[in-house]
Order: sequence, then C-alpha cells, then structure tokens
Amino acid sequence: MAEDRELTRRRFLELVAAAGAAALAADCAPAAAKASGGAGASGVPAARLMVRPAAPTGTIAAGISPLGLSAERDAFIYVPPGLDQAKAAPLLVLLHGAGGSSAWWKPETIAALADPAGIIIVAPSSSGATWDLRLDGYGPDVEVVDASMRFAFAHCRVDPARLGLGGFSDGASYALSLGIENGDLFGALLAFSPGGCATDARRGKPRVYITHGKQDTVLPIASSSRLIVPTLRQLGYDVTYREFDGGHTVDAALAAEGMRWFAGP
Repeated sequence: MAEDRELTRRRFLELVAAAGAAALAADCAPAAAKASGGAGASGVPAARLMVRPAAPTGTIAAGISPLGLSAERDAFIYVPPGLDQAKAAPLLVLLHGAGGSSAWWKPETIAALADPAGIIIVAPSSSGATWDLRLDGYGPDVEVVDASMRFAFAHCRVDPARLGLGGFSDGASYALSLGIENGDLFGALLAFSPGGCATDARRGKPRVYITHGKQDTVLPIASSSRLIVPTLRQLGYDVTYREFDGGHTVDAALAAEGMRWFAGP
C-alpha cells in the first residue's frame, strides 16, 4: 500500500525519550495534548466523540455505500455480503494516511479485511490533507468521525462491545490518539505503521493491536512503534505487537490477523 508523509508533531514518544515512561504515566503527553486544544464552546473536550450505539432506524444494502457527508471528500460504509443484519456485528472505523481520502482504501482491500471476520467498516475522509490533530488540533475531523459512526448506527445493528478505531500511518497515529481519549467507546484500536500518539485524557482501557515494518523509512520503527508499544504497556494497555520485514505499508497477513483479533470468536 502507498507510502505517506511522516507525522512529526504532537507525539508523546518524544516525551518518552526526554522524560521516561514513568513520568509519562503520571500525565500522558501533557505538552503535546495541550497543543491540540482543550474544550470546545460547549465545554466538551475537543477530542470527545458524542455518538453512542443505538437501535438502527433504517437499513442498508451489502457492499460499499457513500455516506453523503461531503461532495468532494466523502466517507463510505462497507457491509459484507451475506452478513446477517439481524445480528449485532463488529464495527471498525478505518482512517487513511496523509495525502489520501477514504478512496485510498480500495474495494478489494476493504473486502479482504471485512468479509472473513464479518466486520462492518466505516471509512471517513479527513477534512484537510491529513487528520486535524497534525494541523491545528482536534476539530472538524472529530465531527467527521462522529457523523460517520452515527450513520452506521442508524443503518446497521452494531455490537457495542466490538467497536474499533484503526488506521494506517497518520491515520494510525490519529486512531491511537483519538481512541485513547475515547476508550470508553472503543474496545479496540488498530494501528498499522503509526508515527505517534498524543492524548489529553485516558478513558477506558481499549485493547491495542500495532504492526510496523522493520524497513520503514517514512516512520522509522525505532522512533515510533518501538517506543509506543512499551509506553502503552507501562500505562496498563493490553498491546499485541507485530513487526514484519517490509517498509511503510500494511502487511496483508497481519492486517487479516488484526481483523480476527478485533472481531473475536
């Protein structure tokens, strides 16, 4: 899969090297998080997702359907063919890398990820060239993720215990950051080649699955996942970590393993 630009700002990993994981555990990446913005006008933290699972009021056909959130950078939802929509299914929100949009996820890739494990996938598009945390702090893209999940909940029967947030590269970093802040909503986070993570608050304790290529030259493994993983573990997160021989990409076999890990038996 395509390469991507490095996420260079708001990474708690830099604090790990400077202050050590013990200090970080007391206040997860405070400097990075404060740079990302605090509460909005309503007093709700800027990173807070407000949507919650509910009984669907509509239905949707199997396959890929646009959400109609944007004329130029729309989101889509994918429902595996043959999925029993009378039963609650796992839902994964999947985030693209920098410079891309939801269209970066090819239909054949989405089907290969979702079909074997019976996962509904929602793929939003960032409002700008990459996710807002890297640019000006949390804002419009939190609303995009919220709206995308609201559409899914309104049209699909979703298992509240199997909600996941995942992504690749910048999308993986955003998934870790936003997911940890909303860990009372997401039970699992999947990060394929992340660059870092920045949080202002830790809620819940989602499981985490991370993969990274040992030959990654875009987000070198030594300064990203090999710091992220031990830090999260010291903070008490259950992290499954896989390294592979390869560059800045999503390893297909490990991605399939991650889907099984997420969906469960």
